[in-house]
Formats: sequence, C-alpha cells, structure tokens
Amino acid sequence: MMGGRKDKGSSVFRSRRIGVAIFIGILMGCIFAFLFPHGLFYSPSSFNTRPLSKSNLQMGSSSCESPEKINRLKSDIMGLSDKNSELKKQVTELTEKLRLADMGKDHAQEQFMVLGKPYKAGPFGTVKSLRTNPTVIPDESANPRLAKILTKVAVRKELIVVLANTNVKPMLEVQVTSIKKSGIPNYLVVALDDAIVEFCQSNDVHVYKRDPDEDVDMIAKAGSNHAVSGLKFRILREFLQLGYSVLLSDVDIVYLQNPFHHIYRDSDVESMSDGHNNMTAYGYNDVFDEPAMGWARYAHTMRIWVYNSGLFYIRPTIPSIELLDRVANRLSKEPKSWDQAVFNEELYFPSHPGYNGLHIAKRTMDFLLFMNSKVLFKTVRKDSNLKKLKPVTIHVNYHPDKLYRMQAVVEFYVDGKQDALDAFPDGSEWETNSKGS
Repeated sequence: MMGGRKDKGSSVFRSRRIGVAIFIGILMGCIFAFLFPHGLFYSPSSFNTRPLSKSNLQMGSSSCESPEKINRLKSDIMGLSDKNSELKKQVTELTEKLRLADMGKDHAQEQFMVLGKPYKAGPFGTVKSLRTNPTVIPDESANPRLAKILTKVAVRKELIVVLANTNVKPMLEVQVTSIKKSGIPNYLVVALDDAIVEFCQSNDVHVYKRDPDEDVDMIAKAGSNHAVSGLKFRILREFLQLGYSVLLSDVDIVYLQNPFHHIYRDSDVESMSDGHNNMTAYGYNDVFDEPAMGWARYAHTMRIWVYNSGLFYIRPTIPSIELLDRVANRLSKEPKSWDQAVFNEELYFPSHPGYNGLHIAKRTMDFLLFMNSKVLFKTVRKDSNLKKLKPVTIHVNYHPDKLYRMQAVVEFYVDGKQDALDAFPDGSEWETNSKGS
C-alpha cells in the first residue's frame, strides 16, 4: 500500500518537471525569435546565394529586353507625355474661356464702377439714367493738316461735312447757295477730286482734299453714289479723333435754317428719319397676326423706320467711333451691302449669342424740321397749315430727280413761289411731257 502511493507521487512530480521544461523551452524560443529574427547564424550575404525563383527569373529576363523594344517603349512614353501636355493646354484654354465668360456677365457692372461710383435709387419717378457719353481726348496726330483747317472752320467744335465729286457738282452748287443764304459759317466740303477743289475755292467755300490714297482715289473718281456714301464713314473717323462733332450731310439736301440751333447733343448720334409720320419716325407697336397659332395668334413687334445715313449728327465719343469702324469694316468686306442698311443694323441690333451689339445713345430728329422728300411731297405741300412751317433741312432722298426737286424747294421756301412744288408727283413716276421726263 505504501509502495503504491510512492509511485503515484513520483509520476506526478515527473509530469510537473516536464511541464516546466516545456514552458521554459517555449519562453526561450520566444526570446531567441525576438533577438534573432533572421536566425542565430544569419549573414546578409546569404541572400546573394539564394536560388532564383520563377518570378526572379522573369524579372531578370525583362531587364535584358532588346534595344528595339526599349526604344519603342521610350517612344510611347514620349507620345503619352505630348498628349498629356496637349490635354493640359486644352484644359487651360477652356478654363480661360470660362473665366472670360464669367467676366463678360459682369462687364456692364464693371464699366459702371469704372465710370462712376454707384448710387442709390431715388424715389419712384425721379430716377434718370445717364444719356451722354464723354467725348474723346482730341488727337491731332491723327491728321495735323486737317486739324489746322478745322480750327478755322468749326464753330464750338462743330461743323457740317459733305463729301463731293464731279458727278454731284450741280447739286453741290444748289446746296452751297442754300448754306450761304442761311448764314451757316461752319461748312466744309471734302473734295474727292480736283474739280470740286477748284469749285470751292472759286466760290469761297471751305474745302479739304485728303492726301493721296489709292483706295480712296479709286472710289472718289469713279465710284457710284453708294460707294461714295460708304467712303464717308472712313473719312469721318478722323474728324471725331480730332475731337469735333460733325453733321454729316449728303449733297442732295437743301438748308433753310442753321441746323445747330436745333441739335440736342444728348446722344452719340442724332439722325433724320426715313419715317413720314409720328409712328414711323419715332416707333410703334406692330401686331403680327398668325391665325394658325390660335389663342397666341397675335405677336407684338416693335418697329421704327430706318435712320437716314445721309444726314446725321455724331459726337466724338468712343461708341460713335466704334460705330464708324463697324460700318466701314463691314462695307469693305460686303461690297454689295447698302451703307444705310449696315448703318442701321449696327445701331439697332441687340447683343445675342455670337454677336455683341453696339452700346450707343441715339436720338431721332424732328421729322418735320429735318424733313425727307416723301414727307414734303406726299403730305406737307398738300396741307395749308404744314406749308407755313419752315423746315431746317429738306433731303431729297425718296426721289431720283434730285436736282429738279432741290431747285423747286429753293423756289418755294426761299423765293416764295407758292406753286413751285405742284408739278411733281408724290412718287417717282412722271406723266408724259412732264418736267422730269
């Protein structure tokens, strides 16, 4: 019994020793693993003698590729680099366009901030917007010779300017006579040939002939009325650069009063109208009817008859000069265009996608004072009250027999011949054996 208990105790003791030994072994293993992670006999050179794996062989082989393939890879890399540069450039351009577009939205506000400080709106009905643009700083270097002439001709920096060549000399004679009878001193003829220079000098009329210009000389000598009319926009620019306001006049106009006594000067451009009554001259609401639209058949449109490019007063402002540049530029590129049509399109067409309209102030002249020949022959001469009115100018723009009608206008308004206008038809068609046939 006693022997059996001893064996059992020694067995338990051995088990405990084994457990302690295992625990000590594990502990020692952890210590060695921590202190020598690469092994007790680790040497860095051992990695160099390590056998190559399959992946190592593949990497080694790729480093020994042929020069041709390497060159192709380099070329591909360069191509991708160029494309990347081009994309960056396009992105930069698009970014700049977006920036400019954003700036354009606020351009009007920026202009206002530059021109003057912002103001609070006043009480209802008292707010008035700015109407008159400032004049440019005179630049005599634009044309020193013309500048000297204008100091002698202009009155308060204003004058009448008319372009003329030999083709219109008879009408110019009538106009010059009316100018002198009306006592208008600030009148200048821009002579397009030597014959007009001689006429003006012999009749004590201020004259200016431009320096030789191949393009101008060609138009001046052989150009049609429309060609000469288009030329005036280029020539007129120099007057504005020199700081002068100009009443630009065609030759088929009779002067009965001094026009500068009837100019408002509150706009960049004041022009006579081709309209023949209040509606057509000053604008009206015209209703377009399209029955197929049913309930929405009536569309309202705003209409005004065109300004006449043969008689307009223009101030030396930036918008005015831009107008002249735009018209002259278009006429040079569109030889079949009519200068009066282009003149009105640039004045009136608003800004829209793809087009920036001209921001210019304009005024329509009194159509009974600055009268066109349709108003005179269709209305005024038949009205006993209107016949008593003395216009400032009469422009024979609606009729081809210009010289005869100009002479009749002088006879009626200057000489007092009451029936001087009676023989003429309202329009351009004459009866057989009549004066204009």
